[in-house]
Amino acid sequence: MAKEKSKKTGAALTHIDAKGEARMVDVSAKPDTERVAVAEGHVVMTRKTLDLIVKGNAAKGDVLGTARVAGIMAAKRTSDLIPLCHPLALSKVTLDITPDTKLPGCRVRATVKVKGPTGVEMEALTAVSVACLTIYDMVKAVERGIHIEGVRLVEKKGGKSGHYLADY
Repeated sequence: MAKEKSKKTGAALTHIDAKGEARMVDVSAKPDTERVAVAEGHVVMTRKTLDLIVKGNAAKGDVLGTARVAGIMAAKRTSDLIPLCHPLALSKVTLDITPDTKLPGCRVRATVKVKGPTGVEMEALTAVSVACLTIYDMVKAVERGIHIEGVRLVEKKGGKSGHYLADY
């Protein structure tokens, strides 16, 4: 079955068959290799709201701790959220959330690891997205103008396509 090609890059779109229909990629013949993905995003807010988070005075509780757990849970549930993602037995998920007065806001970074036949980019991106959304949810009563930006894949290791490192 021929793979549909991207009009922009000419690369094969693996989730689209020759008829243009969505399909889950068969990874059963691929070898298990160690794969790691790192993603990041930022939650931008006023300095006053950031101070509330850092001091632990948000009405809903520990914003950073809750966002960290939400991101880890989201990585584990990615295949339930993204229709064509494979369910994976993740071996590591870490969420680092760093308050940054220069934004002002929080920098969120997820690292996800698996030994398997397919990558974990979507799991890392989902972890960051949900952690950022959780930060927003926990302080939206204080500030509605918070925005999430810069969600992207930073690094990917393992698999046939090799190492990817984003240009900063």
